[in-house]
Amino acid sequence: MKNIKYLIIAIAGFVFTSCDADAFLNPLPDTAVAVDAFFQSDNDVLAGVIGIYDALQGVNENTETNISNFNRGVQFEHLLTEHRSDNTRNATLEGSKSDFHRYTVNANNVESEDYWQSMYQVVFRANNILNFIDIADAGNRAKYTAEAKFLRAYAYFNLVRLFGDVPLVTNVIGPADDKTPLFTRVPVAQVYEQIVVDLQEAVENLDNSYKSRASKAAAQAILAKVYLTQPTKNYSGAQQLCEAIINSTSFGLETNYKNVFYNELNNEIIFAIQYQAGNALESQSFSSEFTSSIRAGREDGQNIVNENLKNLFDTNGGIRTAVSITDLDGRLAIDDFEVAKFLPDGFDYTSNYGPNARNAGNDYIAIRYADVLLMHVEAILAGGAATVNSGALASFQKIKDRAFPSTAPNTIASITKEDLLQERRIELAFENQRWYDLLRFGVAETVLSAHAAQMGYVFTPRALLLPIPAREINISGGLLTQNPGY
Repeated sequence: MKNIKYLIIAIAGFVFTSCDADAFLNPLPDTAVAVDAFFQSDNDVLAGVIGIYDALQGVNENTETNISNFNRGVQFEHLLTEHRSDNTRNATLEGSKSDFHRYTVNANNVESEDYWQSMYQVVFRANNILNFIDIADAGNRAKYTAEAKFLRAYAYFNLVRLFGDVPLVTNVIGPADDKTPLFTRVPVAQVYEQIVVDLQEAVENLDNSYKSRASKAAAQAILAKVYLTQPTKNYSGAQQLCEAIINSTSFGLETNYKNVFYNELNNEIIFAIQYQAGNALESQSFSSEFTSSIRAGREDGQNIVNENLKNLFDTNGGIRTAVSITDLDGRLAIDDFEVAKFLPDGFDYTSNYGPNARNAGNDYIAIRYADVLLMHVEAILAGGAATVNSGALASFQKIKDRAFPSTAPNTIASITKEDLLQERRIELAFENQRWYDLLRFGVAETVLSAHAAQMGYVFTPRALLLPIPAREINISGGLLTQNPGY
């Protein structure tokens, strides 16, 4: 057994030390234990792997209201993605959460900082597990390694798309080690190289036993999106990965669109982050924050639907419209509609959003089969203006037929880039994909400049990247550099 020198995370929780460089990369939990007293068996390593998901899941803001000492995981992700797109906004102009939709985020924004910390928690927990993987049973090492690397890649994929060049750390940094890698931003292309390597290993060593943990299909799907996003696109590789998932017949579209979101881990889900209703330590609060007119959340009024998206649903949403947005039976103005996809545990305003509105159990859907079908079209389109490829048409038609069952089969003669972007906007609305889609399709600056002008905001190209958190720059002593314009 390896001689353990460092302290690592326990499953129970963690805190950040504001001025300690080691805490940035190897944060100590409030129940930290020495590895040699914790990792003594295969079960211990497995518990450590599960602990990586805890960093993604995050801490319910309703449970711990301190905005700087508790990582929220993906529970703030709608702010950094949907709010910065043309889909949604905050109901108020007050507070740091309203900065995202107005493109006024600065380097001291606590939600942006929190997301940075959360994703690096995933990275560092994964690195710690990989550092002690030899403690696991020989037959499980490849699987545990692949799972940790999948989660590390998932976190880095989020970081590189939101912040650009970021520190790339793939090993545990000990107290006596050189801290430079912790604060040295590496080029986007280099980060993507590591993401691809990690996901390829996950594809090779995982099966499809889980939907709430890493799987082969999840790795294939995320890798396909990486291939479509990275600086040098790999359209053929993305197409092959999507077709592998499609041809596996392990997944399919739910006939009832509502079941996608309220019958959890259903046939359409490829990877989801789970929560448990009513459990303060395992629940989420973002569902309650999407309410506004009838208050259910602690800081509700987030993800208010922009009027242009509501109008798009009216003409192209089909059965998805009623599941996706709500006017509370006519109570709301056209520009104040609320998100309906993630009502707390399925309860709406008529039941006061249920008994656990602020401790909801709705899963966070990271990737689902409909996304794969639309990525399949995107891969075949390969950056072109339109396609009549039969495979692309078939994948696109499946989405349309579910949305408009009364006219199915809906004939699709060709698909343009604009058709695909619009369909992704409707199908995946409020699932934190629109921002990334605009970037990937190369239209973010054009679309968001027009959107900002319409809404009375000021959009500049600097907003295409979030600022590196000032706290992290301070910890680094200035070694960590800032993005342009901040």
